Amino acid sequence: MKRFKNILFVVDPQRGCQAALEHAVALAESNHARLTLADVIVPNRLALLTSGEASPIQALQDALMTNRAARLSDMVRSFRDRLPIMSQVLIGTPYLEIVRAVLAQEHDLVIRPPEDVTWLDTMLGSDDMNLLRQCPCPVWLTKCHAGRSFRRILAAIDVTAADGGEDETRRELNRRILELAASLAFSESAELHVAYVWEALGEELMRGTMLSIPEEQITAYVSSVHARCAHALEALVTEVLGGLGAPPPAERKPKLHLPRGAARKKIPALAERLGADLIVMGTLARCGIPGLIMGNTAETILRQVDCSVLAIKPVGFTSSIQASA
Repeated sequence: MKRFKNILFVVDPQRGCQAALEHAVALAESNHARLTLADVIVPNRLALLTSGEASPIQALQDALMTNRAARLSDMVRSFRDRLPIMSQVLIGTPYLEIVRAVLAQEHDLVIRPPEDVTWLDTMLGSDDMNLLRQCPCPVWLTKCHAGRSFRRILAAIDVTAADGGEDETRRELNRRILELAASLAFSESAELHVAYVWEALGEELMRGTMLSIPEEQITAYVSSVHARCAHALEALVTEVLGGLGAPPPAERKPKLHLPRGAARKKIPALAERLGADLIVMGTLARCGIPGLIMGNTAETILRQVDCSVLAIKPVGFTSSIQASA
């Protein structure tokens, strides 16, 4: 079972998100992990506050840091009898400072309430999306309204065959997704759903007037693709979950889903239909290009869903951001 050892919880000072913090504390307890709370002060706001005034920015910054540090202490006071919790106040662009903290302190999970995205964030790239692209460890965007436990967890995997190293990277990412999703489902006594969105490539061309392929031949082709996808999904789930130890009881066996179509549409629709509390999904980078992560499909899915999301990087991902000296 996957265990986190060093968790970073990023505070939203405007909303608090007490339920999300309680979930982070419970996760740290069950994993016997260290937990650190971090608050990030954005320098631009300091500049706006001091515009036209004679007060030194440094004095205001120090006062603001003291205030935020006191708020962090208040937030963790009720949990200190359960586990030791560290806290820190950072200054800078949030996603940059979070990634630097991950690199410097070797965190293996970041938990953060998602930001309220404006139209400008959507156009230029929100802080959450930049964090998901650059953070080398899993990022858990947990909704402030999320309950203290999960009822249904949806693992979205991709068993599409690929060539060379990309295929092995994808296989390993699928394994990590399933291991984490199954581990969380077990600890939360939640339903585990596993989905792979498939398409019969070339079907539209086959149905075109130029080829004149008989309908029964097209139907047979689509059926064979579906059968291969179903077999690949079931085989992977059996292999990965079988390696985690004792099989789950019948009522806790994962439920497999094979929606047909485009993943960017089908995964959010399936999550809504199931009433999923959490989606565990991967983000695939091109090998050898630091920081290149999060394709259009993954980003589109993340912008549509209204539940918590745990996004996982492939093994070997390297962020283009460097740890602070």
